[in-house]
Amino acid sequence: MNIFNKDLNLLLFFHVLYQERNASMAAVRMSLSQPAMSHKLSKLRHEFGDPLFVRAPRGLAPTPRAHQIALQVQKLVEDIETFYDQCEGRDFLARAERIHIYTTDYMEQIMMPGLLPIVRQEAPNLVLITHNTRGLLPREELEKGTCDLAIAGFYDQLPDTFHQQRLLSEDFVVLAAAGHHLLQDGLDLNTYLACEHVLTTLTGDLNGVVDRYLQRQGLARNVVAGLSSFLAPSRLIRGSDLLLTCLRSVGEEAVTRDPELRLYPLPLELPRVDMMQIWHERTHNDRLRRWLRLTIQQHALALAENRSALGSGS
Repeated sequence: MNIFNKDLNLLLFFHVLYQERNASMAAVRMSLSQPAMSHKLSKLRHEFGDPLFVRAPRGLAPTPRAHQIALQVQKLVEDIETFYDQCEGRDFLARAERIHIYTTDYMEQIMMPGLLPIVRQEAPNLVLITHNTRGLLPREELEKGTCDLAIAGFYDQLPDTFHQQRLLSEDFVVLAAAGHHLLQDGLDLNTYLACEHVLTTLTGDLNGVVDRYLQRQGLARNVVAGLSSFLAPSRLIRGSDLLLTCLRSVGEEAVTRDPELRLYPLPLELPRVDMMQIWHERTHNDRLRRWLRLTIQQHALALAENRSALGSGS
């Protein structure tokens, strides 16, 4: 076979079309007109002797032949991108772009103070914009490209076109006022159930992780308020007999800011929460976004190591 007779640009065209499964979206991504798109698709089909993509109710459906070659083509495209990355150095960090991150105020508090200075220094023309993820995976926004990255600890059942990476792992603690009259001898399960509670609810549902665990044990707690923030509930605790069950970093931050608050171990055996960053296949190989994901991962690792060192020294 003579490679000089092959149009290697068609491999990139196939790769984008396979990711998008939509001719119009692929055309926009590759800056092609509809006639040029149709011409390339015709050449691609002739090249491989197969339709490769057929019309479906929601765009295009790959044929078995397309599925067969997709992984090989993806690896070829990634290898070529890596080659050009090495040739072009870090010029991509000069791009003037806006990256939209769907997350929570909790993640904003622990990540942004350290992340933003790094971004300002390394990629000065990059603007980060955060949005409240509201307890749900922003699937449509990730698919459309209006969301570049989603970061939270409650995403599950991801589609095959999504990627994920663990950033942090957190356990739960209980936050209470220093003068709580029921906690003079510590906090056990009976005392925990005898108290009134506030919780964070991003969807308005008061049946949280703790409540579902208690239900399985035939128990229940008295929830008197639900707030749509991870940070604001700690303000309700001061000078009250309320309890807040929260992630450890939220509780530690609250105690650091307010000496009238105290932390207690949660008298329940709940699994830790993994904070994940989620992105769509469409941005998987974009150099600037790949750099940002790596920077976020490294910053999260540094936070975890710092927290571990502080814990060891206490």
